[in-house]
Amino acid sequence: MAVDTPICAVLIGLFLVAGASHLVMFARNRSRGHKFVFSALLLAFCLARTAALSTRIASAARPADSRIGVAATVLLAAGVLLLYLVNLLLAQRLVRARRPDLGWRPAVTWAFRLVFVGVGATLVMVVAATVHSFFTPDPAARAADRVVQLVASTALAVLALAPAPIVAAAALSARRPKGGRPAPERFGQGSARTQAALVIGTSLLLALGAGFRTGVAFDLRPLSQPAWFHGRGPFYAFNYGIELVVVVTYAVFRFDRRFHVPDGSAGPGDYSRAVLRHGSADGENGPAVAALEAAGRSIGSGDKQRPAEMEDKQRREQQQALEGLFELQGDALTMADSARGTRPPTARDREKEWEERARDELERRASQDPRRRSMM
Repeated sequence: MAVDTPICAVLIGLFLVAGASHLVMFARNRSRGHKFVFSALLLAFCLARTAALSTRIASAARPADSRIGVAATVLLAAGVLLLYLVNLLLAQRLVRARRPDLGWRPAVTWAFRLVFVGVGATLVMVVAATVHSFFTPDPAARAADRVVQLVASTALAVLALAPAPIVAAAALSARRPKGGRPAPERFGQGSARTQAALVIGTSLLLALGAGFRTGVAFDLRPLSQPAWFHGRGPFYAFNYGIELVVVVTYAVFRFDRRFHVPDGSAGPGDYSRAVLRHGSADGENGPAVAALEAAGRSIGSGDKQRPAEMEDKQRREQQQALEGLFELQGDALTMADSARGTRPPTARDREKEWEERARDELERRASQDPRRRSMM
């Protein structure tokens, strides 16, 4: 008790601070019409970890109460599934962005859904086997529960690692375009490389924690002969420590901005609307995106029967123009510095700036193509 209580108390405070940061981000984004439910999921995870640590303190104070021990064990095993779910959903967004032709296929969508169902089924297996093993006196039943726990633990380790190879494969295949394949889309703020690095890095950390728990479960030893990994230090570091690092990393790198997509995205091209401050054409600089799309439609409006290859080329050029807007985001952030001494730029000033740059970019691209000039 003397050792577990202060450690758990410190971790509770850290998880509460991390949860509060995600709560603030969720509330601010929601007030701007920027719906990002992953922040709410991480808030729920932090609260679940606070509950798990609280029950661990209670279990240390009353070691004879098996019910508290069961609750602490179940909460420890179940809470981390929220992080696995978040990483899988972010991986799905990256696959759809890097490989729109593959990520939006119904078969791939259903494959991800089956994985989500598998996460829920694994949770049920873990909870049922853990609770049953605590209260049954039958050795055969305990052995069966142990098999279920080992299978579930191995499955969770695979699920924790799965987003890393999925994202890496999508990123590598997108670098080798083939004829007829749509160009990769951009969404959210920041580069696609940073987005992929965040998902891969956090997945590897979570897989490390899951692998540690699986290895400990397989190496069953008498209480009188514990190994180094049975100590309190490895337990807290590989369980709560890794999870805290993941939660804080997403908060520090503002994943609410990096991974936001417009509401109602249902097919290729929808993610590209997430190019401005909060990743949505409906955000503060929405008129700039509207001007870009309107200008793109006006190019070639005199030829409604142009060949399919011309349509593909126009879509690729519009995509490149959207990517150019990403590069201009940093310029918009420096406008306030250049305006010091006069007046700060208003929202309308920024909108005009984006509209002019979008129009100039599309006009420049149209002027470089003689077929476009003839259509105009």
